[in-house]
Amino acid sequence: MSYSVAVAGASGYAGGELLRMLAAHPEFEVRTVTAHSNAGQPLLSVQPHLRSLAHLTLTETTAETLAGHDVVFLALPHGRSGEVTALLGDSSLVIDCGADHRLTDEDDWAAFYGGEYYGAWAYGVPELIVDGRKQRENLIGATRIAAPGCNASTVSLSLAPGIAAGVIESRDIVSVLAVGPSGAGRSLKTHLLASEILGSANPYAVGGTHRHIPEIAQALRGAGADDVTISFTPVIVPMSRGILATSTAKLSPGVSADAVRAAWQDAYGDETFVRLLPEGEFPRTADVIGANTALMGLAVDQAARRVVVVAAVDNLAKGTAGAAIQSANIALGLDEAAGLSVNGVAP
Repeated sequence: MSYSVAVAGASGYAGGELLRMLAAHPEFEVRTVTAHSNAGQPLLSVQPHLRSLAHLTLTETTAETLAGHDVVFLALPHGRSGEVTALLGDSSLVIDCGADHRLTDEDDWAAFYGGEYYGAWAYGVPELIVDGRKQRENLIGATRIAAPGCNASTVSLSLAPGIAAGVIESRDIVSVLAVGPSGAGRSLKTHLLASEILGSANPYAVGGTHRHIPEIAQALRGAGADDVTISFTPVIVPMSRGILATSTAKLSPGVSADAVRAAWQDAYGDETFVRLLPEGEFPRTADVIGANTALMGLAVDQAARRVVVVAAVDNLAKGTAGAAIQSANIALGLDEAAGLSVNGVAP
């Protein structure tokens, strides 16, 4: 069976990555691609690397255009997805790669995003521990899925096993991320110009202001945390894509290094796309570019009594498009790995 697919926001980075992965999917057929200012142009005029989709032309993003497809992926700015999905019927599986349906707390939405709150959908991180089980169970048969924020899912996956097993504390978490500028979207912004970021590392959203903070706290509470405090600092570095997240948390009293490692191994030992590396090994962003993988290295800093998790993710792949497609596969009862690869691109 072939499922008809529409991708809204196809001219952006997330939309382009969705299309790249969907082009290799054995069960999905991309029939419609939409955009805003680029509507009316051939897809190849803005995504020239997608040669197998050369027959597609960008159309306007409207509910009427998207309706009637089996699966609809939305890669739109926050606030825009909610406007569109409110007008879509119930016959399609809809996956939102934006922020509009991630947060369960309307107050968090108001504090970090603002504007109309459109409600929470099933959270599209299958490997995440939620209420003692994996989130993939909540995705089976879902018709509305919120793909995660790339930074949020990277940090949440990094720490959820320790929270669930009780080997780390959920207060006084510190996460510092090196991130590629593609995570900020494709629109022209002065601080993201090559001349501004080449040869430089630039922190942003410092001091608890980043919009992914409530999403991380929400996920860790789902893993079992009573209360979450996190100092979260992203830093733009001169690589087009990728996230290297270094997260540390206090070691729970009386917990051994072996128990710490066992918590992460138990959580991810059978997973295809989230993997714990052997002891003493740590990932590079180069190892995950183009792949639907999150690779993690783990250490216990005995002197500081903290657990250190270093995670590498391609923000456009596993961080966004890959998570969306993986979740769609689960919702439809397909092979979870359909159209997705664990192999990155090197050098």
